[in-house]
Amino acid sequence: MERPDWDDYFLAIAEVVSHRADCVRRQVGAVIVKNNRIVSTGYNGAPAGEDGCLSNGACPRAHSLTKPYTNYDDPKSPGYCIAVHAEANALLYADRANTEGATLYCTDAPCGGCDKLIRGAGILRVVTF
Repeated sequence: MERPDWDDYFLAIAEVVSHRADCVRRQVGAVIVKNNRIVSTGYNGAPAGEDGCLSNGACPRAHSLTKPYTNYDDPKSPGYCIAVHAEANALLYADRANTEGATLYCTDAPCGGCDKLIRGAGILRVVTF
């Protein structure tokens, strides 16, 4: 039996984390790692304590015909999404000292907004499937 390398290992953990996502359209998981130790994890879903996509009617985008990868940030749009992205959630639960120089593993490529947050947190490397 071969052991997975570190990238495969942490991507597999990100995949498991994605199963907690509270979204009917997409499940994304993220893991922040520094020195081969997990700093934090995150998955996409409504802000903590709020109804998410799995609550009937909570998210306008959940049952809309809006195409994937279209604008989801305009609250007046039928494609508006209430979810916080997996990468952002992982960053919210991480200490800045632990993100500087870290690697983020994610089950999907970060959007432009998350990319800025990742760079702002000092994360140097992003690994996706």
